[in-house]
Amino acid sequence: MKRVSVRRSPIHGKGVFALLTLCAGERIFEYKGLLTTWREAARHCARRADTGHTFLFGLSDGRVIDGGRGGNGARWLNHACTANCEAVEEAGRVYIETLREIEPGEELFIDYALEIPPKERSKSLSEYACRCGAKHCRGTMLGPL
Repeated sequence: MKRVSVRRSPIHGKGVFALLTLCAGERIFEYKGLLTTWREAARHCARRADTGHTFLFGLSDGRVIDGGRGGNGARWLNHACTANCEAVEEAGRVYIETLREIEPGEELFIDYALEIPPKERSKSLSEYACRCGAKHCRGTMLGPL
């Protein structure tokens, strides 16, 4: 039985929504896409920069999953400062798991906690503005310093 669906999001573009109640700690799906290097992913993303989406998920070993190439619905997860899901890396694969119970119709979010070099951080804040509207929103999709 299908547990989630991708549709238009009030936060940004498309989003992932629960079709039925999801329990806390439930593994929803794997973040899929082409496993590649950051250099190759950046080169490919430059070609689709006008879309406002990159679909890149960095792994702890320095590689990246490019959800824009061979990806699945997980690439449409939007950012929220108070996320209801988290990404769990296991053996070079990334899974999305719920942090709390999620009701049908509720959008699923992860905290992107993006990282960029400190000297680029101040000039890039507007590019990484958060739209989540959470009570304790950081105002950015960048991770805390």
